[in-house]
Amino acid sequence: MIHDTPGLIEAVRDRFAHVDRCPFQGERIFFENAGGALTLKKVVETSGFYAAIPDNPGRANPAGQGIQDVIDRAKADLAVFMNASTGQFFAGESGTELLFRMIRTACVNAPEGAKVIGSSIEHPASRSAARRWAEVAGLRYVEVPHDDATGMVTAEAYAERMTPDVAVATIVHASPVTGMGMEVAAISAAIRAVAPEAVIIVDGIQHAAHGQLDLDSYGVDGYSISPYKVFSRHGFGIGWISDRLSRMPHERLIGSPEDAWEMGTRDAGSYATVSDVVAYFDWLGGEVSDETDRRRRIEAAGRAIRAYETHLTDAMINGTGNLPGLRDMDHVSILGGADNPAREGLVSVVVSGVPSAEVVERLNAQGIRTHIRKDDHYSGNVLKPLGLSDCIRISMCHYNTEAEVTRLLTALREMGEG
Repeated sequence: MIHDTPGLIEAVRDRFAHVDRCPFQGERIFFENAGGALTLKKVVETSGFYAAIPDNPGRANPAGQGIQDVIDRAKADLAVFMNASTGQFFAGESGTELLFRMIRTACVNAPEGAKVIGSSIEHPASRSAARRWAEVAGLRYVEVPHDDATGMVTAEAYAERMTPDVAVATIVHASPVTGMGMEVAAISAAIRAVAPEAVIIVDGIQHAAHGQLDLDSYGVDGYSISPYKVFSRHGFGIGWISDRLSRMPHERLIGSPEDAWEMGTRDAGSYATVSDVVAYFDWLGGEVSDETDRRRRIEAAGRAIRAYETHLTDAMINGTGNLPGLRDMDHVSILGGADNPAREGLVSVVVSGVPSAEVVERLNAQGIRTHIRKDDHYSGNVLKPLGLSDCIRISMCHYNTEAEVTRLLTALREMGEG
């Protein structure tokens, strides 16, 4: 585990920019990773290098060919990182934009009168796209309700609402509100057991930073991530699509290959930073295992990240040292339950008697960065059924520490004493 290996957490933190200080605020603890993770220092360096190059990828000159090699290498790196032996990777405006494009293409190519199925726990990125394009294409949208108590949706819940005429399905890999991860492979299998030809598209934006990506095992047709939530930077999204979805009629330039999905000149620097991220997972896997195969090192990194983040969330919920955990604070309620093995580095809470906006403000004044989730178009689907107008989201990554958790617990405990 990361915290059991001497010097490893220090080495991890040293690879990230602004790990304990904000250039606007000064010293701070970063528990807002679900809103955007910290950026690798190497990514910052790489971005600056490629931002200064004027050449276009693929042109018949050394720079153009070199840049194209960078893009090709990044796509190959993504195939290893996400374990995709088929299909293609491509870049777009954002993870959300790519979900819209994939879902739109699937819907407009669906048989007349077919159904689109998705769940109530999904981020509006996929829910909005599915509802919008189901309506445009004359399809019926079917919503699978999530379990309010656990903050999850299960394969069994999908199976209960599946019918053979489902042509498009959406799944969220992890909820950015509850922090719970879904069993994508099991949900996909439940969908295909009834509608084997359904096009299945996954929102992996919240899950990706926590490791354990395995596209070959999911049996899906589309998967989207936002690299700024996986230690890269803002300004682009990465999508993977199956060979089948690649060839479906979609927006492309007249005369271009039928499987062309990238529109316009791509930023080689964004692709290059993806390779930096994959190299980081590879390095971490080598630190926590003796694996020599690159994919197996990445898998080891994912397991270590999962174990360490579980350690951090357990410390936050159950307490550490002499400090009581969130479950022992009478003024704190935990969304999704205190004992939930599906949790991925995120704990959302409500503090009794203190408005969530004030909690976030008071924590921020102590140098602890968290975020409010409101009953709005982003989080209302989760909060409304719980009777909540808002909550505080505390989201961690594997570069956070138990000492930082201790400071948070101290601050939250004091809010119940005043």
